[in-house]
Amino acid sequence: QVELVESGGGLVQAGGSLRLSCAASLPAFRSQTMGWFRQAPGKEREFVAHIRISWSGDNTYYADSVKGRFTISRDNAKNTVYLQMNFLKPEDTAVYYCAAGPRSASFNPRFDYWGQGTQVTVSS
Repeated sequence: QVELVESGGGLVQAGGSLRLSCAASLPAFRSQTMGWFRQAPGKEREFVAHIRISWSGDNTYYADSVKGRFTISRDNAKNTVYLQMNFLKPEDTAVYYCAAGPRSASFNPRFDYWGQGTQVTVSS
C-alpha cells in the first residue's frame, strides 16, 4: 500500500519560510520521481517542483513562480521529500500536495500517487 503523508504546513507572514515534508511508503524510493503541487481556492491544481533521478544524480525542476524561492530535496534514507519555501508571498497560499511517480527522463513526468495535502497560508 503506497502512502504519502505531508506535514509542515501552517500560517506564516509574507517573507517568511516553511519547510514541508512528505514521508513516503514506496518501494525503491530513491528511483521514484517525487513532486509537489498546490491548489489555491477556486483554482486548478498546479505544478510546483519535482525531483527525479538521472545518470548524474538528482535533477530538479521548478515552476517559474517559485524558482529561486523554493527548493525541493530528498532524503533517501528516510524515504522523505522536502520542499523548503522561502520569501513566501500571499499568492503562495494553497493546499500543497506531495506526489510520486515512476522514474522518468521527462520534464513533465507522470505521477501515480498523491498525498492528502497540507495547508499553507501566507498572510500579508
